[in-house]
Amino acid sequence: MKGTGTLYTVATPLGNLNDMTYRAVSTLQEVDAIACEDTRRASILLKHFNIEHKKLVSYHSANEQRAVGTILALLEEGNDIALVTDAGTPAISDPGYSLVREAFSREISVLPVPGASALTAALSACPLPSHNFFFAGFLPHKKGRKSRLEFLASLQSTVVFYESPYRIIKLLDELERVMPGAEIFIAREITKLHEEYITGSAEELARHFSEKKIRGEFVVVVYPASLNHQSHRNNENADHH
Repeated sequence: MKGTGTLYTVATPLGNLNDMTYRAVSTLQEVDAIACEDTRRASILLKHFNIEHKKLVSYHSANEQRAVGTILALLEEGNDIALVTDAGTPAISDPGYSLVREAFSREISVLPVPGASALTAALSACPLPSHNFFFAGFLPHKKGRKSRLEFLASLQSTVVFYESPYRIIKLLDELERVMPGAEIFIAREITKLHEEYITGSAEELARHFSEKKIRGEFVVVVYPASLNHQSHRNNENADHH
């Protein structure tokens, strides 16, 4: 009797297709089906790596409940499934959590195939202190947004957000009010043709982006001004000892 299959969470490139790992390519070649956020985007990726005749299962936030049942049924029939999102690592501010949780609850093997992640890519090029940080992902669009920002400001920690081009100016304006004086690093269009990495105050960055047509996804790293003051105090105390 055939056992259950394995679910592989496969990271895919943010933009530059050369960031696809050898293991990711071989995993997509070998699995029985691929669960993907957008079948058209996945088809472009598969074509680039000459991976043909794969069963694609649509799995995104709008059809998640139904799709999870379909994918679990395939796994329980013994099929190996790869989960990919449009870009980056599944389940990191992308669909994946519900499927992984259900697979674990049914004792189905879940294995990561690591690779690109906007979060770690941005932090690796960030000139602000980020050895300790809080990942906030995307903020709520409306309800709960203000209270969430106030909570994050209270953490006294570097905070990392994801933001869209439609709300980046709004976020910067909010940060100016909630975390005045914070140092901010923005990574935009990571690994793509027009990638950009820039630091400044919320006001300076809002001015920069309001002067151009905004494209691409943003990673926003915020280092509160209070941490700078705390660092100075610690240094002064060390000098006295």
